Amino acid sequence: MNGNNPYAGAPGVTDAGKRASADLPDLSTAQKRTLRHEVSRVAAQTRQFLPDEYVVDADVQSGVSGPRATVAVQPPVGSPVSAGFTPDQEAIDGGDPISQEDREEVARGLAASAALQVKQAVADSLTPTAR
Repeated sequence: MNGNNPYAGAPGVTDAGKRASADLPDLSTAQKRTLRHEVSRVAAQTRQFLPDEYVVDADVQSGVSGPRATVAVQPPVGSPVSAGFTPDQEAIDGGDPISQEDREEVARGLAASAALQVKQAVADSLTPTAR
């Protein structure tokens, strides 16, 4: 059965369940810098929508399908929320891996989701003052 798996690996070359390094896209230092800069812009826009109690961070990693950029928000209470980008090589080379519209949409969505997490976490512990 393992021979039918595209990730079975050639004997002595690639371990079973792993992809060959030639199959994985590799970013140059300049491309990684560009992607980090773009994802930090998303994080900065997200911070503008939220109070200081929220922790916003950005990260760039190499994943199974290539580079992946993630922006995450940890609200003061509740579960963290995150958004990920998997830009294609041409967009990174072009210098705009994340479009302005996507940056704004993701920043607003993350801020709203983080605020909703707080609301859901404290919903039962607050008594309404008026109806």
